[in-house]
Amino acid sequence: MVKLLLFSPTPQEAKRVGVYDNGKVIDLAKAYEILYDAKPPNWFYDMKELIEGGNGALYLINKVLNDLREVKAKVSYDPNQVIYYPPIPNPEKIFLLAVNYRAHGQEANTPPPKEPYIFTKFNNTLVGHRQPIIYPKASQKVDYEIELAVIIGKRGKYIRSSEAYSYVFGYTVFNDISFRDKQFPPESPYGMRWVHGKGMDTAAPMGPWIVTKDEIPNPHSLKLTLRVNGEIRQEGYTEDMIFKIDQIIEYLSNGITLKPGDIISTGTPPGVALATGKYLKPGDVIDAEISQIGVLTNYLVEEK
Repeated sequence: MVKLLLFSPTPQEAKRVGVYDNGKVIDLAKAYEILYDAKPPNWFYDMKELIEGGNGALYLINKVLNDLREVKAKVSYDPNQVIYYPPIPNPEKIFLLAVNYRAHGQEANTPPPKEPYIFTKFNNTLVGHRQPIIYPKASQKVDYEIELAVIIGKRGKYIRSSEAYSYVFGYTVFNDISFRDKQFPPESPYGMRWVHGKGMDTAAPMGPWIVTKDEIPNPHSLKLTLRVNGEIRQEGYTEDMIFKIDQIIEYLSNGITLKPGDIISTGTPPGVALATGKYLKPGDVIDAEISQIGVLTNYLVEEK
């Protein structure tokens, strides 16, 4: 149906939900106010509330877009000029899958897991399109992982795989930034350290927008490409997933209530720096692209 983003026209203005349409960002709140001479609904300021609004919220968005006509120029912005935020800056839960692409498992010399292997991140990691990733003082091995993220659209628990896609709102690009020297300590009787290895500040770039699921009828036919300073580092296809999206949702919801706005990032293809040795450095520019969605761009800034 639409590409939805969270943005502000200037640093001084409040965040609001927009639609990316034909090379422009449409300000839904401003459009509603001009068209109907009324206060815009909260749906147009909070992506999670919009998702919780379900079909009613999407119907209203389509009505606004259809009514724009002569006022469209007044509510349209250059996408290169606006400020982007994570489409959902405050999800209750962020799930990620380890080794969910066959080729990635092969490069890591890791056998395919018998069931989805899940870890989590926190809201401190989320950062939007064209925003900086901190190269932390705490790590010297900063890695990247392009992933397809699923946005949950409605509350559910014990969801059968046959019903899983009815709980999906849409999809976005996710970059699982990792700190390998923290994730894999030289000596630890307790295994990997997931919190510092995956959870430092700005370690989850996400965006630039959410594409509603009707625009991507088959999420397992998408191409993923990650470039660092223009050099292709990762390339793969979502069909290489070991556990497909419906299986992941069934697995996660077995005892855990999924809620609107929850994020599930579904794993990464091969080419990570852990395998190649090409770790990130301050000043690097990362472009993470998924077909039918778009390009998520971020740059690394050294922590002072």
